[in-house]
Formats: sequence, structure tokens, C-alpha cells
Amino acid sequence: MFPVVLEIGPVKIYSFGLMLVTAFYTCFFLLHLEMKRLKYDTEIASDIIFWAAIGGVLGAKIYYLIENLDRTINDPAGMIFSGSGLVFLGGLIGSTTCVTIILNKRKLPWFVFADVIAPLIMIGYAIGRFGCFLVGDDYGLPSTLPWAVSFPNGLPPTTVSSFSLYYPWIDTSNFTSEIITVHPTQLYESFAGFVFFIILWKMRSKIIIPGSLFFSYLVIAGIERFCIEFIRTNEKYLFDIFSGAQIISVIMICIGSYFLLKPISHVDVEKNL
Repeated sequence: MFPVVLEIGPVKIYSFGLMLVTAFYTCFFLLHLEMKRLKYDTEIASDIIFWAAIGGVLGAKIYYLIENLDRTINDPAGMIFSGSGLVFLGGLIGSTTCVTIILNKRKLPWFVFADVIAPLIMIGYAIGRFGCFLVGDDYGLPSTLPWAVSFPNGLPPTTVSSFSLYYPWIDTSNFTSEIITVHPTQLYESFAGFVFFIILWKMRSKIIIPGSLFFSYLVIAGIERFCIEFIRTNEKYLFDIFSGAQIISVIMICIGSYFLLKPISHVDVEKNL
């Protein structure tokens, strides 16, 4: 775990912040290339990335506060201004909303731009998840597998006492020491994100029906998140089996599958152009 990657006197560069900046500029660079390829004004890239970032952070934080409502009520200031608690699915909703507003304002085709942005969401997600690993956040359930890791200074630390406080529904009785090891789910998701980015990036030049790449993203991302949730620490709400993130993932899969099986007609697409 490397929460600080560089320290020069009083100046510290934090790993998670560095990964967010890296994700931001990577997406901007790729979007700039796509605007050139599709012969759009490249200045659009700046607007989209900026508002996607704003909406993403706000949406991620709001989702986190709602998901942890009890802690938010007890310590609203601490929860709101905490450096942790940026939930991706909330960020996806927030960024999609803001980008949709920008596209409508500029009278740009939503489905075309949704296809352009889909691979970028994946690469941004992959980089961000690696940042979570570096800072020791969003890890998985306790594990004794050979590649399991510990985050003694994580957010929160992977200790028996910390799990008892923050994740009382998780059994840690198999561990005899205070520090426990967990699934590095951040790395699992980061690797999956990079693979899916490559797949979507290659598919982008073979789009027949506008919107199909974005709906493919919804299915792929939904399946990935639904599966990884089984080994994450999130509390299970539905039937004590499924988490809130899994419910949203199922919605993503259903929406994506529906529009892939029943593609939007060219007439409907033209109404969005």
C-alpha cells in the first residue's frame, strides 16, 4: 500500500489523487482523438470530461452518503468531507446525467457520444481501481489465498477490530491475529477494466447501430460488478444475498440487453442527431 507516492518537504502527492488525475487526462486524450476521427470540434472533449468529472464526484459521494445513511446522520460533516467514499455506480449516474445535459445543450447526438465514451469509462474505472489498491480502500472479504493482501493503514484498516466496527456482518473468527488479509478486489477489477477497455476500443470502429457499444458496456460492466460484489465487503440487503450495487448492476444488464436485443431504429436515432 502506497498512500503517498512522493513527498518533498511539506508537499505530498497522494496515490489516489494521482490515479484520478491520470484517469482524467487519459480519458481526455482518448476523447480528443475520437473527436478528430469523427470530425467533431475537439473543444467538445474538454466540456465532456470536465462535467463528467464534476458529476461523477458528486454522484459518487451522494450514493455513498445514502448507502451509509446511519453514519451520515451521526457524522454528516465527517462523511461529506471525507476523502474516501467515492462509489463508482453513483459516479456513473452522476456523470451520465451531467454529460447528457451538455450534449443536449450543444444539440449533439446522445447515442453517438455514448458509444464514444463507453470505452473511456472502462479505462478510467481501471485506473481508479488501481488507485483504490494503492490507498487501501474498497478491498474485498477476508481471505487466506496466497495472493491475499493486508492494509494495516487502509480506509478502514484490515484489522479484526476495524471489521467488527465497520463490517459487523462479516465473520473474522478464522483469523487469530489482529491484522487480517483480504481479497485485492481492486486489482481484480482493475485488470478486468483494462481487458474490457481493449475489447470496447476495438469494437468502436465496427458500430452499425449508434448506441450499441454503450449498451454493450452496460452489460459487461453490470456483469463484472455483480460478480465481484460476492467477495466485497458491502452489506447484503436483498434476501441477505445481494447488495445495493448488485441491484443496480442487474438494472444495467437488463437495460443493455434489452436495447441490444431490440436495437433502436435508425428513425429513432435520427431524432437524437
